[in-house]
Amino acid sequence: MSEYRPDTASFAVGNARFAIIAARWNGNITDPLLAAAEQTLAANGVAAEAIERFRVPGAFELPLAAQQAASSGRFDAVIALGCVIRGDTPHFDYVCAETTRGLGEVCLHSQLPVGFGLLTTDDLLQAQLRSADNEENKGREAALTVLEMITALKSIKG
Repeated sequence: MSEYRPDTASFAVGNARFAIIAARWNGNITDPLLAAAEQTLAANGVAAEAIERFRVPGAFELPLAAQQAASSGRFDAVIALGCVIRGDTPHFDYVCAETTRGLGEVCLHSQLPVGFGLLTTDDLLQAQLRSADNEENKGREAALTVLEMITALKSIKG
């Protein structure tokens, strides 16, 4: 299966501002997601001053914080980062479903790109692989997504 790779040379984000919201729960996973998102934005010309970081307790709190950031008028995109690892109860299913739904609603209602960096894994190893310092890091992918969406939306609006 081939992996989709955006044309990073064509990002046109100008002076866009970014909110990165990361869950503290599973910090050993979310910290590398946050670092990769910041590094990806910087590597694509976003100044450090254009990025604000916020922490929330866990994944379930990501949609509310994302909504507040999006509605503040201070940001052009939001990146949400979290990790939920399957356990022995249905709690995993509820948290994953509601967090996903909530972030989708934020995106549609705010009309801002929301980078979806929520890992939903069966075990710790899967989470570690998706947050490792490599091209597969989902924080990196979430940052690339918002960069591409800002560019695409500018093009659509003309």
